[in-house]
Amino acid sequence: MREKSIELLNKAVADELAAVHQYMYFHFHCDDLGYDLISNLFKRTAIEEMMHVELLAERILFLKGEVEMKASNDVKKVHDVKIMLEMAAEMETNSVKDYNNWALECSKNADSATKKIFEQLVDDEERHFDQYDKEMENLVKFGDNYLALQSIERSKSVAAGRPSE
Repeated sequence: MREKSIELLNKAVADELAAVHQYMYFHFHCDDLGYDLISNLFKRTAIEEMMHVELLAERILFLKGEVEMKASNDVKKVHDVKIMLEMAAEMETNSVKDYNNWALECSKNADSATKKIFEQLVDDEERHFDQYDKEMENLVKFGDNYLALQSIERSKSVAAGRPSE
């Protein structure tokens, strides 16, 4: 039981670390372009994913396992915001699927505490998906104007002497 839970928890750590790296990469590029709303969404999500790593690591250590701190994927160098959002939505969808399956597996192995962690992660990842989905809808609805307005707001703040975040 314990070994399988540790294995699944470490897979989740690897996926969450990959998400942190990818979302911070997206954050840096969106921030550089002045797209504050989307940039901050990526940054906030990355921070939440870091908190997931901590939660998972605590459970691994409780189970007397070793936390493997290796990201499951390398960062993909994407600069198009629409593709960033599509990738983020897909990453969250994949996490939801995996975490649901892993919760069931932990249930079969009589590890309800780890099952609860995976169920909590499903809730968070579904919320992340919803946020990215809404941003994709805004891009479709408003087109490039949606990004231009974010950039203009940044320029107005800088011109007024208010530092951006």
